[in-house]
Amino acid sequence: MKLHELNALPEAKSKKRVGRGPGSGMGKTATRGQKGQKSRSGASIAPWFQGGQTPLYRRLPKRGFNNARYSVRYATINLSDLNKFFKDGDVVTPELLKEKGIIKKQLSGVKVLGNGNLEKKLTIKANRFSMTAVAKIEAAGGKTEVI
Repeated sequence: MKLHELNALPEAKSKKRVGRGPGSGMGKTATRGQKGQKSRSGASIAPWFQGGQTPLYRRLPKRGFNNARYSVRYATINLSDLNKFFKDGDVVTPELLKEKGIIKKQLSGVKVLGNGNLEKKLTIKANRFSMTAVAKIEAAGGKTEVI
């Protein structure tokens, strides 16, 4: 590059100076317009603010992970119910309970609770037992089997 090949620099545009009197054409309201929130000093509105109406992020439903769908729920049955439906020496299984209509759904399994008294000698197969249920079943001469 040589001295005679240089081009003139493009003219630099001067910075807009607002609020510097009527002669500048940008005095008085300083290009902010008349009144209103945006004309005030220090005013800045968040980009997501929607003028007081319910914002979009609150109108849309929540999405994402929730542990509730993986919760473990058991179909429960009390010893008093087993007394009514079974004879002495029977083997009680979750399939048999569902077949007889004692429980509607097996869910994650069957849990035997110790409410009521057991007067019959039963062999009970279930996914879980409460401590009182095990004590009462064994006291009646029955057996418990965890599936």
